[in-house]
Amino acid sequence: MAVSALAHPAKFFEVRLHFADKAPGFTAVCAGYELKQWRKEQLAGHLIKWLPEFALTYTEYTRLAGHNAAEMMAQAARSVYMSDNYQKRGEIGELLLHVICREVFDTYPAITKYFYKDSSNNTVKGFDAVHVVVAKGSMELWLGESKFYTDVDQAIAAAVNDLEEHTQRDYLRSEFLTIRRMIDPKWPFADKLAMLIHPNISLDQIFQAVCIPVLLTYNSHAISAHQEVSDKFIQAFKEEVTRHYDTFASKNPLKHVKVHLFLLPAKSKLELSAEFEKRLKACQAIT
Repeated sequence: MAVSALAHPAKFFEVRLHFADKAPGFTAVCAGYELKQWRKEQLAGHLIKWLPEFALTYTEYTRLAGHNAAEMMAQAARSVYMSDNYQKRGEIGELLLHVICREVFDTYPAITKYFYKDSSNNTVKGFDAVHVVVAKGSMELWLGESKFYTDVDQAIAAAVNDLEEHTQRDYLRSEFLTIRRMIDPKWPFADKLAMLIHPNISLDQIFQAVCIPVLLTYNSHAISAHQEVSDKFIQAFKEEVTRHYDTFASKNPLKHVKVHLFLLPAKSKLELSAEFEKRLKACQAIT
């Protein structure tokens, strides 16, 4: 089955600012409101729909149909985590990054590290997303970083630190070896990606085909101060995310690698986590 033939959920996020040609690139997305409430329940439900693609291998995902659909959904949910301490889990941020990359840039997920976890409650090391963008015969490798924080300044600081650490030679070489081992051989772009990150290929050459998407999800003053999508809200939203983009851009340490910043302002990180947790537990109990 071709990758493009795989069904996926309809788009949920509203893109309110998008500048692909900036350095770094910039996209701000919004979950919106319904009946005067920020759409945390709807967003949590949307994330659950993406769980199978996020947590299963390509081969497993292509088998998700008919009688085994419920079992595979439960397997995907259990592989994310099964801890009651959801407030301190970062997986929801990684899932958000997966979904936003898919919705905005039509990326293809290359691997899922959740399939290979030793324990359902272990945290997964390395990049938070490994996707590719394929166009006109060329492949761009997306190595994502996600920060799901209450405070946006702390999220920016953590992201900048990871950008510095995760683009060091030893870290990248180790990560590329891990990715090569995890590529599903049935995935249509398996051979092409394995060749791109082969140990014999110079990092200078690889960097020409790499983008690092960074997602910052944070508690937003603009979201909390409004109850509907109005002109005033849109103005406040754009002013807020532009300030945070400027802060991130001024601290971005990477000049030799393409970076794209995604911002997802939220009303409450904790409330969104709680809504997601309820749905995740329900999925885990299906079978």
